[in-house]
Amino acid sequence: MQTLHASKCGLSTTQLPSSILDVIDSLTKAGYEAYIVGGGVRDLMLGLEPKDFDAVTNATPSQIKEVFGRRCRIIGRRFELAHVYSGRELIEVATFRAPPKKAVTSASGMILRDNNWGSIEEDFVRRDFSINAMYYQPRKGIVLDFCNAIDDIKSKTLRLLGDPTLRFEEDPVRMLRTLRFAAKLNFSIDPAILKVFTPELTMLLRDVSPHRLYDESQKLFTMGHLNRVMPMLIEFGIWKQLFADIPPVINPFMERAAKNTDQRIQMGKTINPAFFYAVLLWKPFLERCEFYANKGTVAAEARAQAGLDVLKRQATRTIIPRFAETFIREVWEMQTRLLNPKPQQIQALSSHARFRAGFDFMLLREKSGDETTQGMGIWWESYQVMSNDEKERAIGQYNRQRNKSRRKASSAEQVPEEQVSARIEPLVKETESRSRRSRKPAAQPYENNRDSRGGRAPVAQVEPGTIHADHPILKRRRVQRDLKQVVFGPTQ
Repeated sequence: MQTLHASKCGLSTTQLPSSILDVIDSLTKAGYEAYIVGGGVRDLMLGLEPKDFDAVTNATPSQIKEVFGRRCRIIGRRFELAHVYSGRELIEVATFRAPPKKAVTSASGMILRDNNWGSIEEDFVRRDFSINAMYYQPRKGIVLDFCNAIDDIKSKTLRLLGDPTLRFEEDPVRMLRTLRFAAKLNFSIDPAILKVFTPELTMLLRDVSPHRLYDESQKLFTMGHLNRVMPMLIEFGIWKQLFADIPPVINPFMERAAKNTDQRIQMGKTINPAFFYAVLLWKPFLERCEFYANKGTVAAEARAQAGLDVLKRQATRTIIPRFAETFIREVWEMQTRLLNPKPQQIQALSSHARFRAGFDFMLLREKSGDETTQGMGIWWESYQVMSNDEKERAIGQYNRQRNKSRRKASSAEQVPEEQVSARIEPLVKETESRSRRSRKPAAQPYENNRDSRGGRAPVAQVEPGTIHADHPILKRRRVQRDLKQVVFGPTQ
């Protein structure tokens, strides 16, 4: 072990938020050892901005609860931790771990119980990567390095502590963490890890809870280097363990969505991790929609059932929370509504809660070469920056173009009239439509057409199947009504 000066490692208390200093000071004041450990120390030494800070101490979870009282909550069964709230910030506090006295593992070697407390020397051995095993005491201004991790940071090498095969068997999620750190930090992976990192070993991920795998997949999506890590997931065989029906091929839509997600994170914009799940599962969703359409299912019902099927299938690998599933299905449904909106609903649609996510999804599809969007992604993009008058004109123009397209489509589907008459024989053939006034004079020749004997002259022969204009069926018989018995006004 070597003790390093914090200042020489580029560390200072001015870089730390008040929340982590509050936790360290409170534990130290209570008589316990307390250090900052993990990714927070690593990122500070690399000149990066940490997302959060974790603390480690020799106090047990119950003792941590005594120090912080109602601000502390004990969580975890397999790996018991304390969550300490300092203002609005949450700090995760762990107790020094020791090797288990009696190993409680699964058939594949995964540790099922890990709540044996120990010393800081024993705790260091239990950590996964060397770069995450540096203990920083900010008030003393020292960093404890037990495994020459400072050299790995300088050489940008990702190295596991101990035998890689054994460490992966203890916790298969470390395979995901390996690729995530390599992509995020742009570190090279130690050859000892590459030697054992085989597709057969990735099968161990099937023993991990789908809930935990979902959490780890979200870390992959939100770290800001998604476009870099996706090919690595395919290369090392992890893709098939995370995604049920998604082929291990990165199509243009996925690639553009990954780049867009990384850009938003770098710009400090918020993202919804479920959005990229909607991108990944889009193709299986379309295939399932086509399956139900071929069975004659109504389009709306086909989309609803296809969404349920795809998400249920994905839940065998990563269980997506209910609220995230609802978001994904709404984004998919918005694609149909944005593609062919009714003119009178455009304004309301642009203020829909899921409009922005649905629009981003459609625009990414369009820019990645999807011609089924019919240019509506660009149309909606232009519509959002228009003034109210410009929006009205745009909606009017869209309505005219929509009606024109519908007329053109209906005329293309309409069967020629001569084909209809040749195929369907009409029941009654009318010479022409006549108004009520034009029918009265037509009846006079019929009534006045008398022969020399005073009888009616024979009517001209009419083609069979044709009704003559003077036919009684075309005459309206007026019935004189007797209104004497009709009582006008209110009745009893």
